[in-house]
Amino acid sequence: MANNRTALETKQATDQFSSAGFILAAIGSSVGLGNMWMFPYITGQNGGGAFVLLFFLCLLIVGMPVLLAELAIGRGGRGDAASSFRNLTTRRIWHKSGIFLVIGAFLLFTFYSVVAGWTLQYTLQSFVGDLYSNPNYTETFAQYTSGWMPIFWQIMIFIITGWIVAKGISGGIEKFNKIVLPALLIILVVLMVRALFLPGAGEGVSFFLKPDFSELTVDSLLQALGQAFFSLSLGVGGMMTYGAYVEKNQSLSQATVAITGGSVVYALIAGLIIFPTTFSFGIAPSSGPGLVFIALPAAFSSMPFGHMFGAFFFILLAIAALTSAISMVEVPVAYCMNRWQWSRKKAATLVLIVCYVFALPCVLSAGGVLSSYTLGGKNVFDWMNYITSNIMLPLGGLMITIFVGYVWTRSVEEAGLSSGWFKAWIFTLRYIAPLLIILILLSSIGLLK
Repeated sequence: MANNRTALETKQATDQFSSAGFILAAIGSSVGLGNMWMFPYITGQNGGGAFVLLFFLCLLIVGMPVLLAELAIGRGGRGDAASSFRNLTTRRIWHKSGIFLVIGAFLLFTFYSVVAGWTLQYTLQSFVGDLYSNPNYTETFAQYTSGWMPIFWQIMIFIITGWIVAKGISGGIEKFNKIVLPALLIILVVLMVRALFLPGAGEGVSFFLKPDFSELTVDSLLQALGQAFFSLSLGVGGMMTYGAYVEKNQSLSQATVAITGGSVVYALIAGLIIFPTTFSFGIAPSSGPGLVFIALPAAFSSMPFGHMFGAFFFILLAIAALTSAISMVEVPVAYCMNRWQWSRKKAATLVLIVCYVFALPCVLSAGGVLSSYTLGGKNVFDWMNYITSNIMLPLGGLMITIFVGYVWTRSVEEAGLSSGWFKAWIFTLRYIAPLLIILILLSSIGLLK
């Protein structure tokens, strides 16, 4: 084990994040479809401003402690999501537990790549104007997902993601995030300003930011907790893997604040784009998952220069999807590099080939030829989404909290917290976070109503 760890640390020393590059890559991982696609429609279904406040509290109370724990395990173990546990404890039960996180990231990408592919198709269609030729956007979306083009765009997501990951940490992942995240912020601000000056936009802003606590339920709390995990990319080893490429002088506590803050800023701006737009054009904010791909194109079609703003919006979604997809793919790639001593290019190629075997049924069932084949009312795409988002992410988070709270005694040194903050952090990881995560799991499997 010592020899393997030495070899691993030598390899990482030649290809690490810079301090700024790590923050940007981690923010990119967290700023994905969870913020841009899922967060707005879940907020709309839970009454707006009160849910936003609840979501931010969940980020603060649970999300940040678990994020810091995941980063600390990665840097302390100096390995992939599986070997980091093995390097930090002699308890054999934990030596294989990290493989669960690797599998979670692998499976998450299979369905995530489907939605990411949709964003590329809608970007192209919006640019050329074809997206707005048929005013029935529900029919447009159904026709697209039932055809063969989603397969092409999913393959494009695989190729782009694989190419960036194969380029390495500093030359691929860091460089990509340094370019696209500032561009992402510029596009966000431009779209936000445009949305805020639409007629009736004030009503959407009020819905998004003004709390109405009568709309909240116990289920709202559980959804907010789940969204906090999804938004910060917790529970699938992405942040743990990124943590392994961080220099020892990087403050993990400051990084945790910066990553969470970046995720909050992007989520807020996304809401200030979507809700003013939907209210301005009379679209129900509780439209569900179709809010982005069905409701918003209707709004863009009625807006002056809507084709251009629609194209920018879907470019925004595509960039956000790619930055998160990269972190998902890096988890199994890093594992294969360390487990079998493969080169990065070989690991990226083989991982994505195997992943596509699972991803193809997902895209074919998300409106395609396999959509009618269901089990328990869910098709392959629905099951993959449900298993990864509702089961594997919380279980991965629970495993991380237990490991840092009860097993890894030297976590305080790696986290770099003062004694007072460390006590609060450990208390959260031992008692508060596990309880709330268990509630999420019970709700997900239908035992808590």
